[in-house]
This record gives sequence, structure tokens and C-alpha cells, in this order.
Amino acid sequence: MSDDLSGRIKPLLPVRQQRLRRIGRPPLDDQGCSQGILYVLHTGIQWKRLPHELGFGSGMTCRRRLRDRHEAGARDRLHQVLLTEPHRAGELDWSPAVIDGSHHQARHSGPKRDRARSTVPARARSAMKPRTAAARRRPSP
Repeated sequence: MSDDLSGRIKPLLPVRQQRLRRIGRPPLDDQGCSQGILYVLHTGIQWKRLPHELGFGSGMTCRRRLRDRHEAGARDRLHQVLLTEPHRAGELDWSPAVIDGSHHQARHSGPKRDRARSTVPARARSAMKPRTAAARRRPSP
């Protein structure tokens, strides 16, 4: 991630509270964590498989930061700022864009109110013959 992009993103992220006592490992900086989040989202790997060698920190740390940012509404702010400027300048090509159910609610689907009717004209016959009263009696020895 470039320094210019990092500088534009930093004011949009929620401010993390400082710990009163500085015990334990120091927290990962926001830029490193943002790069880890982008790496996982781009590659599709599991959070726990994020390589420590890349310097992005733990995958669980990145996942918690993404969750905290989402709960604070940072995703909507980032979306607004990072896509509005290129769109106004005419630099975005929206023709390959696809809208699916994960982003917008589908209008003509959802849970059914009633049970679906069967397409079979009659109920299926049992494969087993019904047992009669005579067949249930055991022969005496």
C-alpha cells in the first residue's frame, strides 16, 4: 500500500484506545494491519494462515481489527472516499460490475410463506407391503 493511500485511509479509521499499562506486546500499527487485511481478502486464504514472515502480524489480530472497523462504520467511509473521487473524474469503468445477493437484497426471493406443493400427482406408494393382522401373528410352535 502506498504512503499516499495510507495517509488518506488513516483519518477514516476508528481511533484505538491506548492501554493504561503498557504490558505485553506493543500493538501492531494500522498500516501493517491494513496490509494484512487486504492480503487475506485478495488471496482468499484463511485468517489463521496469514504468514508471519510478511510482517502483517497475526491473522487473528487483522481479523479483529477488520471486525472493529466494520462495527465502527469505517467500511462505508472508506467506500465513499476511495470510490467517489475516481468516479467523479470518470476514471472508473462500471461495465464489468456485478451486483449479487451478498450486497443487495433480492426482491423476488426469500423465505416461502407456505410449504411448497408437490409436483407429483399422487403420494408415492410404500415399497413395503402393509402388514395384515394375520401376518403379524406368530405361528405357534
